Amino acid sequence: MGTVSQFQDRTRPPAHRIESEEEAVSTARRLSSSFAAQASERDISRILPYAELDELCLSGLSAITVPPEQEGLDVANSLLGEIVAIIAEGDPSISEVLEHHFHALELIRTEASEELQSILFARALAGDRFATAAFSEAASLEPDGVAYRLSGRSTPSPALLYADWIIARNIRNTDGNMTGVYLSVETDGLQLVDDWDGFGQRTNGTGTLVASSLRVEPGAVLVHSREHQSTAQALAALLHAGTDLGIARAAADNLRDTPPSADMGKLAVGITGTAALIESAGHKLDFAQINASATSIGNAIFSADAASLTANAVALEAANALFELSAGNRANIGLNLDRHWRNARVRKLGQTTKDRYREAAAHYFGKQF
Repeated sequence: MGTVSQFQDRTRPPAHRIESEEEAVSTARRLSSSFAAQASERDISRILPYAELDELCLSGLSAITVPPEQEGLDVANSLLGEIVAIIAEGDPSISEVLEHHFHALELIRTEASEELQSILFARALAGDRFATAAFSEAASLEPDGVAYRLSGRSTPSPALLYADWIIARNIRNTDGNMTGVYLSVETDGLQLVDDWDGFGQRTNGTGTLVASSLRVEPGAVLVHSREHQSTAQALAALLHAGTDLGIARAAADNLRDTPPSADMGKLAVGITGTAALIESAGHKLDFAQINASATSIGNAIFSADAASLTANAVALEAANALFELSAGNRANIGLNLDRHWRNARVRKLGQTTKDRYREAAAHYFGKQF
């Protein structure tokens, strides 16, 4: 086992093919409403949403970024950010899985060979799920005849527990260069460890990937793993903003029976402004994907980071306002409304905020600090 081609024809229920952006939005709203019904219970008991993710993928929503030349819809990025936000309103752990799935598909579009793209995009259209994992510096990719052997351990990464395919990155080859490989989770020598113990995003499928002398075929290895700025970097920030926007909206929705106040108005403006930032960043990313250059990609990353930093702040503000401004006992443990704050806060832990603001300053003012 271990070749990409061995898994391209495996059988599974056929996924629906979404034909328009309008259908994508309506599908997202329907699924979000369904996911919301048991989201609190899944959070409290850490019930992993395998069934919900199967429903999402079979709906065709997970394939809406597949390029037209690969028979996909390729929705606009501004709409993609809104779709992720809609799913997050129902369950942000599910939307975080979708974040990483779409990020992986963008890596395939920009880094994989044409042959590999054809195989993997076909699997995405069939309903397969994708994720990424960054390996530690100790990981190695050693030659083994015409193939390679991969050994090492990844850092904990969201969505791994649900993935059919994993893009393993940050691996050093025998030349000392960084590379990446595409793996089926069914590959011999690959182990997924469920080791997430965070207080938020409890069902986002975070796990650790362990490779033990895993055989990797040449066709599944990248020539190089891009370390410079890329559209995938911008998309990751944009979709991160989408999930945080969904958390903010879900928290704020619990304030609808509270008398209006200036603080609530400030929150409403913040949520609306965040949605506008995501829309603007999406347009810049659309342009960068078609007209890739250092300038266009840099602009897309700056705009997406601005949306992401703002969205997380608004999500935390909304979660706090839920307890400070609302009427009644919102702290009742049975309501589990603290999950909005826990989810927003644990997502902020992975962000190097000062570094990102420093990078934003360098971009905006045209200086290096």
